[in-house]
Amino acid sequence: MLTHITNESSERIRLRSNFTELEFQFFLKDGKMLAPFTTNKGNVSFKLQFPGFITKVEQIEFFNKDNIEIKGYVVHPLWLKRPANIQKKLVFATKDDEYVFKVPLKVVDGDDLSKVYRHGDGNSPPIGYEAVIPIKALLLNKSGAITLKARIELSYSEGNRKVTTETSPIKFKSPDFKKKSLVKKVNGKKKLIFLSRTKKAGQLNIHISEYDFKNDIKVKIKGGIFSVKRHSIVKRLYRKVFYWLGRLPANKKIVVFESFQGKQFSDNPRAIYEYLQANHYPYKLYWSVDKKYLHHFQDKNLNCIRRFSMKWLFIMPRTRFWVTNSRMPLWLPKPKNTIYVQTWHGTPLKRLAADMNEVYIPGTTAENYKKNFIREAKNWDYLISPNAYSTEIFRRAFQFDKEVSETGYPRNDFICNYNNKGSIEKLVADYGIPLHKKIILYAPTWRDNQFYAKGKYRFDINLDLDLMKEKLGEDYVILFRLHYLVSENLDLTPYEGFAYDFSNYEDIRELYVMADILITDYSSVFFDYSNLKRPMIFYVYDIDQYRDNLRGFYFDFEQEAPGPLVKTTEEVIQTIKKIEADGFQLSTKFDSFHEKFCYLECGDSTRKVVEKIFLN
Repeated sequence: MLTHITNESSERIRLRSNFTELEFQFFLKDGKMLAPFTTNKGNVSFKLQFPGFITKVEQIEFFNKDNIEIKGYVVHPLWLKRPANIQKKLVFATKDDEYVFKVPLKVVDGDDLSKVYRHGDGNSPPIGYEAVIPIKALLLNKSGAITLKARIELSYSEGNRKVTTETSPIKFKSPDFKKKSLVKKVNGKKKLIFLSRTKKAGQLNIHISEYDFKNDIKVKIKGGIFSVKRHSIVKRLYRKVFYWLGRLPANKKIVVFESFQGKQFSDNPRAIYEYLQANHYPYKLYWSVDKKYLHHFQDKNLNCIRRFSMKWLFIMPRTRFWVTNSRMPLWLPKPKNTIYVQTWHGTPLKRLAADMNEVYIPGTTAENYKKNFIREAKNWDYLISPNAYSTEIFRRAFQFDKEVSETGYPRNDFICNYNNKGSIEKLVADYGIPLHKKIILYAPTWRDNQFYAKGKYRFDINLDLDLMKEKLGEDYVILFRLHYLVSENLDLTPYEGFAYDFSNYEDIRELYVMADILITDYSSVFFDYSNLKRPMIFYVYDIDQYRDNLRGFYFDFEQEAPGPLVKTTEEVIQTIKKIEADGFQLSTKFDSFHEKFCYLECGDSTRKVVEKIFLN
C-alpha cells in the first residue's frame, strides 16, 4: 500500500510504503529497468538501470551457536520462468577477494513470494534459497579480524549451454533486522562473530575478530554513554543550560574561533586568530573543534574545545566574540552579550541563500533552507566582505541589515605577503615537491546534486590522469585540493610523483602560493588566486547543467572569467602548453576582473577587521 505525505509549503510529494519489498516491482523499456525501491526511511524512490539480479536476504540467524542460517531470494527481470538445472552457491569474500569461501545453497519453493510480488506474466518469479553455514568453515585458516560480504553464484542451463554467473553483494532490507553477535571458542581461541548490514547500501556483513572481554565491556559502556548523550531529554537540557548561561555577563577577554563547522584550522578565522596572537592582544583564544577532526589541530599549540562537549557548554555562552566562516547550528541560542563575527568563506559566483531558485541539499526543501539560513543570519553582528560586489549580494541573499565590514578577506593577507621567491621555494621543499617542476593546482567545487548523505558529497574527477601524466609529467606536477564537503578518497598511487592529494590539508593558502597555474571550475578559489596574478584555467565540462539547473551565476561567467574555459582533458593539456609557450601571460580579461574583485586585497585586511571590531 502506498500513501503520500504532502507539505503545504512545498509542491514536493513524498511517497511512503508498508510494502517492504518494492524492489520486485519493475518496468522494462528500451533495454533498461525502472525499479521502485524503499529507502531506509520508508520513502519510495526510483532507479533506472540495466536489468540485473535482485538479491535479498529475508532472515539471518545464529543456529545452535555452531552455524549461521540464512534465507532469501533472487530474481532476474528478464526471466519469465525459472531456468533449468539451476544450482546456487553462497560466496563469502573479503573486499579484495583475498579470502573466498563457498557454500551450496538449497533452492526452495518461491510460490509464496510469487503470490505477493508477481502480477501477471510481465514479472519473473522469485527463486527462494536457504543455507546453513558452519561457523568453523568461515574461520578456517584465518587469524585476526576479517569482514565478509556475501553474493550468490548461479549455474543453470540455457539451451544447450551451461551458464555460470554471480550477483552483486546481497542486501538485507528487513525492517525488523537488529545487529547480532556471538562469541564462540574455536581452536582454543574466542572469536566474536558480528552480523550487520552497511548503512548506505544495506549490504550484508559478517565481521569476525578476536574476542577481548575487557575491550567488549569498554565498548558497551561507551555505547551506553553515547546513547544517553543522544537522548532527546539530554539535548533539551543542554540547550536550556546554554540559554541561561548566555544570559549572564560575557567574559570580555575570551574569543572562540571556528572554521567550517570545526573541521579545519583555516580561512578567515585563522588569519584573525594569528593576528591577535602575534600582536599580543589581551584575549584568551579558543578553537571550537569537531571531535572527528581533532587530529587536524594537534601539534599546533592551540586551546581546543570539543564542539558540544561540557567544556564547550560552559565557555561558548559566556564568550565575548564568536568568529566563524560558516553557520552555527540553528538550535543554538545566541547569548545577548556575545558579538558574533561572520567572516564567510568566499566571493560569490554561485547564487546564495535567498537568491537560490532550487536547493538540492539532502534533508531539506528550498523554502526551509532559505528560511533557516536567514534566521541564523539575524544572529550575526558583523559580516566581513571582500569587495563592494560581495557586499551588495550578501545584504540581499542573507537579508542582513547590520554592519558589513568591507575590508577584503583576512585569509588573503598570507597570499599577498608570501608571494616571493624565497617563501615559495621553502614551501615547495617542505611539501616534498620537485623544485624543478611547474605546479598545477586543481581545486574544484562540489555539486549540489551529487551526494552520499547530508553534508557528504561525492566528486568525479573527470580528468584523464594517464593522458595528463604522459603529456605533462616531464615538466609538471598536479596537486588535488577537493572541497571540504567532498567525501571522496582519491587513490593516486598509479600517478606517484606526478599527482598529489592535498584534500585533507586544511588550509589552501600555501597551495595557492606554490602553484604556477590554477585549474578550477565554479569554486570561489579563483577570486583569491587572482591576487597572485598568475594564469588560471576553468575546467567546466558540466557548465550547461550547473549554470541552468543547479545554482545559477551572479554574472556572465563565460564572458568575464579571467582565463580560458575548457571541457575536455585534451583541451586542458593544450591550454597548459599554450600558457607555457606564451610565457605564462595573463588573460586579456584579467585586469578588469582584478580591479573589480581584488582591489581591497593589499595584505592588511586582517588589521582593518581587528581594529574595527575588536578594538571597539
